[in-house]
Amino acid sequence: MDWENLRLFLETTRHSTLADAALRLKIDPTTLGRRLRRFEREIGTALFERVPQGLRLTPMGQVLAAHAEQMEDASLQALEAIKGTGGAARGTVRISATEGFGTFIIAPALVELSRQHPDLEIDLVASTGFLSVSKREADMAILLARPTAGRLVAQKLSNYALMLYASKSYLRGVPPIRTPSDLAGHRLVSYVDDLIYSPKLRYLNELPGTLSPTLRSSSIVGQYQATRAGAGLCVLPCFIADQEKSLVRVLPEHIRLERTFWLAVHEEMRNFARVKAVSEFLLATTAAQHALLTGEQPG
Repeated sequence: MDWENLRLFLETTRHSTLADAALRLKIDPTTLGRRLRRFEREIGTALFERVPQGLRLTPMGQVLAAHAEQMEDASLQALEAIKGTGGAARGTVRISATEGFGTFIIAPALVELSRQHPDLEIDLVASTGFLSVSKREADMAILLARPTAGRLVAQKLSNYALMLYASKSYLRGVPPIRTPSDLAGHRLVSYVDDLIYSPKLRYLNELPGTLSPTLRSSSIVGQYQATRAGAGLCVLPCFIADQEKSLVRVLPEHIRLERTFWLAVHEEMRNFARVKAVSEFLLATTAAQHALLTGEQPG
């Protein structure tokens, strides 16, 4: 059995459509489809069913996928044994993180990570959404909820606080906000509702009153920049807003939300030297930034 065909098959199982798998594999979808059909003829069985939603594994496809994953794990472990001789952390680690945490906490810390582990290369994917560790799109992911499915090992990184903020320039132009009832009529900056990628980001119902967003962005950095420019009120993570001197907390005694960051890695990769080194570094970094993350120490 040709390992290359098996690799194409395995990657296809991790996507709902042939086009998505082809994009990940960097080949033409037509070429991928042709090679998969030829592979099915070679082994004498159908591996996929074509359904309206895309592709679905047949029972024999599920059996082959399980064995292919074991082969992939064994090959990764063999490479790690060769590259990781002597316990040194080397190679590339791809981190998937929320846009805010990746931009304001991880990115500034990467200089120290490089100093500690000069043979490491880091791909930081800080975006509005997450790459899948189960599908091997990333080596580790920082999530907003503990994963309950897939071959993942998760540990808590840190709690973090969110509060209501506004720019000093915005507050100078409006009546004082002293009680929750004073929030009525204020402009609110928030997420585009149908583009919210995690239920943990739906927090409007946790705010007092009936605030409704008038300026919406799928990007937390976009929301931060708009609020900084005086667009209105905004619920922001303290680790973002407290680093900006032009922003102040609004009704901090009434409005404080809490969420949690979770670090997830594939169970077969958790003991790889490079993955362990980055995991330990992220744990140390969040511990050092505890006051900023939890809003205990503005600025």
